[in-house]
Amino acid sequence: MPIATQPRSTKPAQPLESANNPAALLRFSTVQALTGLSRSTIYTRIRAKTFPEPIKLGTRCTRFRAGDVTAWLEAAE
Repeated sequence: MPIATQPRSTKPAQPLESANNPAALLRFSTVQALTGLSRSTIYTRIRAKTFPEPIKLGTRCTRFRAGDVTAWLEAAE
């Protein structure tokens, strides 16, 4: 008798349009998609103080303010 497996829980993707609201809190994956930077590059730039600081909402929950990320993108142009 085969063992029934449950599908992995997948979180719904955050739309990129949420970056249009400066008060929105963006997921790490959304910030990666907006900036084109890898996770390690973002962390390197945070340590170097050249990227906006994230907000820690819990031990495994990091978010970025959309207004900070869009301001960083505009300044980088």
